Amino acid sequence: MTVFNGVFPILLTPFDEQERIDEDSLRGEVDFVINAGVHGVGLALGSEILSLSEAERQQLIRSVVDQVSGRVPVVVNTGAQSSVTAALYSRQAEDLGASAVMCIPPGAASASETKAYFKAISDLVSVPIFIRDVQAAPVPSSLIKAIADECENVRYAKVETPPQPLNVQKAVSEAGPLVTVFGGAGGTYLPAELRRGAQGTMPWPSQPHAFVRIWNALQAGDARTASEVHAREIVPLALLSTTGLRLGHTIHKELLRRQGVIRRGNVRSPADPLDELTARELDELWDELGGGFATQSASRRMTS
Repeated sequence: MTVFNGVFPILLTPFDEQERIDEDSLRGEVDFVINAGVHGVGLALGSEILSLSEAERQQLIRSVVDQVSGRVPVVVNTGAQSSVTAALYSRQAEDLGASAVMCIPPGAASASETKAYFKAISDLVSVPIFIRDVQAAPVPSSLIKAIADECENVRYAKVETPPQPLNVQKAVSEAGPLVTVFGGAGGTYLPAELRRGAQGTMPWPSQPHAFVRIWNALQAGDARTASEVHAREIVPLALLSTTGLRLGHTIHKELLRRQGVIRRGNVRSPADPLDELTARELDELWDELGGGFATQSASRRMTS
């Protein structure tokens, strides 16, 4: 069985002026990241999946799977507040062509409840399952292992509870080799996570070329280049994206728009636009990092 690893950006969902899914932009985004050399793609909270209707969720998955056309794996977040709903969402995603599903357990669930939740999902699907560990619903490394021991399809974990590098290391130590561990947090701690045993990352999709360069450098044993690219191109935007609530979506959509990948950078409402100071800081970073961003050819450039 193929083991997933590498750079799996979480796609942003582009919307048109009426907040409908912009399929042309979405398909362009898929090609943008795949052409950069990524190893997979994801649809998750960064895709605003929780803001979509049932029909839109299916439309999003179907369109991405169709555009990917088997070139890379597609991971879909199917978590919900009940085992029944999460299992049904997971089976639906598999039926629509997802290569794997990823679930956050319900907040404040006990260890036994969390195990039962993933068992219900595992019993209904045949694709691999990612446990998603987040601060609001943490899944400690010992529990990751216990779940994987009981659920044959749970074979991955995306670890994001702070401190992320330390918790990645714990998950690798306690749950491996049964579970392949990915990092998250927008790739903010990527070099540190990979040094501690992570086998992949799920960052924002606006800088796929930089993340692929970091991944390739580390695979070649060139830690210096990886650290330099990460510090110069990833960290400044990661810090800016965490200065306000939901800023990550707004900033990284704007970066995709500026690169000609999507037509509009709007986030589904309610969502405030960038404030004046943050917009100015983003402009400064864009000017500083301009050489590190890709631009689409004139024939594929989207216009606002």
